Amino acid sequence: MNFSHREEHDSPEINLIPLIDVLLVILIFLAATTSFSRQTRLEVILPQAQAEALDPTPVIELDISPDGLYALDNHALDIRSDEDLAHHLQRALAERPDATLRVAADGQARHAAVVRALEAARLAHIERIQFLTQTQP
Repeated sequence: MNFSHREEHDSPEINLIPLIDVLLVILIFLAATTSFSRQTRLEVILPQAQAEALDPTPVIELDISPDGLYALDNHALDIRSDEDLAHHLQRALAERPDATLRVAADGQARHAAVVRALEAARLAHIERIQFLTQTQP
């Protein structure tokens, strides 16, 4: 009698056909339930500025640097809030009640810095605001 057992080492097989069937069903399900939306962008054409003669009315000049720093009539301001800037604008408006606020913001200035200046002008009750631009050569 032979008591020794020979163990056959069959390599396990993975049947790929059911796997492919399941993946195909998942792919069909995803394709049928996915909604494709096209993202659209607005085409914005920026206006060209035309040089005109400046108004002879007195002005309050507010400069905004690329770093978001403010200067009022060529004097640097230490601003911590909109109310601080509004206070400086009110003092300048008290000296020249019929003045126009002329904002000269650097082209690289953040949008938030310009909006902050407009909010301060609203708090200071300034109604006339001009923005300085450069003309194309």
